[in-house]
Amino acid sequence: MQIRSVFNQPSFNTVSEIKKNILTTLAYFDAFNYPLTREEVCLFLPVKFERKTFDDAMTCLIETRMVYRFDKFYCLKNDQYLAQRRNKGNQKAIEMISTARKVGSLLINFPYVRGIAISGSLSKNYADDQSDIDLFIITAPNRLWIARTLMHFFKKLTFLVNKQHCFCMNYYVDEQALEIAEKNIYTATEVVTLIPIQGDTTFADFFAANAWTRKYLPNHIMRVSTAKSLKKNWLKSLVEFLLNNKLGDLLDDGFMNITSRRWNEKTRQQKLNDHGILLAIVAEKHCAKPDPGNFQSNLIKRFQNKVTQLLAEDHHSVAN
Repeated sequence: MQIRSVFNQPSFNTVSEIKKNILTTLAYFDAFNYPLTREEVCLFLPVKFERKTFDDAMTCLIETRMVYRFDKFYCLKNDQYLAQRRNKGNQKAIEMISTARKVGSLLINFPYVRGIAISGSLSKNYADDQSDIDLFIITAPNRLWIARTLMHFFKKLTFLVNKQHCFCMNYYVDEQALEIAEKNIYTATEVVTLIPIQGDTTFADFFAANAWTRKYLPNHIMRVSTAKSLKKNWLKSLVEFLLNNKLGDLLDDGFMNITSRRWNEKTRQQKLNDHGILLAIVAEKHCAKPDPGNFQSNLIKRFQNKVTQLLAEDHHSVAN
């Protein structure tokens, strides 16, 4: 199933086509019980569009009760609690994003770290009492595993003061492999909603390497300007100078192999994290990321099924 998208030709998008794409956009965020503002629907719409056509389509969807509006939010469920939940989550996110920026200012001083961004639900401006501060890290080429190991040694210390949830460094790439391998609506959304907090030029390169996201989200502008530029740190520079050699190569490979074996054992033993998700990791030379089973494929399948259902309901309402 695929929704027809006409890129760079807004005049060809009829009200009927925009209605389908509005439903598609809301269906994706419905999987997370997250209603959107009107501007956010426009940002995440998978086609270019004319504003009047969009407004006409949204009005039609509300009149036929395919879409519900509560205050400034739009959703597929007739449930006002979703708007209340989002408002509360947005307020909590303001506090946590402030904390995340402080965390980023600390972690950028680790050797070989070139960029840090807020990811996960917090990058969508939402948090609750169970939320972590998820971070996306970019490292220097071929030194991802040295950087990750040092940072995770530090994270062990945060458990002593119960601050480990502020340091969820769960996705790493290095500057040699900035392009995200998986290309779908989920990864596109995760990429464009990153909030870079350290490494402005690094993230400019990252977003340039992931221009494929425009195929899925042609109206979304990625936020490079939110990141600070890198500052010189003499201790960081010294450690990198000492490891920019064959010893560094051996250490990086060694840390990768040790981490891979340790996580494979956790997966084999069916160990779960604090959120009840099976512990698993993809450990590659230029990438380290969680591997939560079939999460992506299951999410996309549910999303596609929901869109198919909505389009059938919309067709039925138009026919009647």
